[in-house]
Amino acid sequence: MSNWVKTILFLIGSAVLTHWIPSSFFRNLDTMVHEFGHAAATLALSGKVMYIELYRDHSGVTYSSMTKSWAIIPVSLAGYMTASLFAWFLFSAYARGKQKLGLQVMTGLSALSLVLFVRNSFGVSFLLGFILLTVLALALAPKWLRDFYYLLLAFLCLEESVFGPGSLIVYALQNSRSAGDASNLANHTGIPAIVWAIGFTLFALWCAKQAVQAFLGRKKAAQRSTRSTSMGSYRD
Repeated sequence: MSNWVKTILFLIGSAVLTHWIPSSFFRNLDTMVHEFGHAAATLALSGKVMYIELYRDHSGVTYSSMTKSWAIIPVSLAGYMTASLFAWFLFSAYARGKQKLGLQVMTGLSALSLVLFVRNSFGVSFLLGFILLTVLALALAPKWLRDFYYLLLAFLCLEESVFGPGSLIVYALQNSRSAGDASNLANHTGIPAIVWAIGFTLFALWCAKQAVQAFLGRKKAAQRSTRSTSMGSYRD
């Protein structure tokens, strides 16, 4: 079975499984990472981030100003690309047994967003709750529960990082002005929003493929280790 087929099946399975678990609250993590990507790119290009708002429907917006008109292009690119790379990072960390590092990075990004950017009531409440839960998971949870919590967040980020830009294709087809970052890029480049939406989706799928390979690679390594241990302990 090809890696692309595995990736698609993996994403479908993730969507089904994560919808069985009460996970609406945690889906805002991907939104936070997306908006943090916009904010970081803005600051890197000498712009000013006024504030970020996160909403209950898992959407968000970053209010910023740029001194250079062309800077809106990399800033608009940064949101979905950061979310896709972050999902890949989470599975790469898992493959190396670095779940604690992944949780620490999530906590750090959430704390920075809370202190520097997010100002609306729901966004602040989400970040405070998420930071508290993640710190408790790091400090008190047994390993099996911490690993479950980590994988729940990783799978949610993976799913959202792909289906988010995928939905832009639908929005761009329905109304090219309602496709979020793709519409912003279309306005500043002349390239249609649907092209940008497809580009975001392809990049997200490529990152998802890397994430799935990392996850399955760890499983295979664990199976080989188990077989090796079993053979080593055999006595005639």
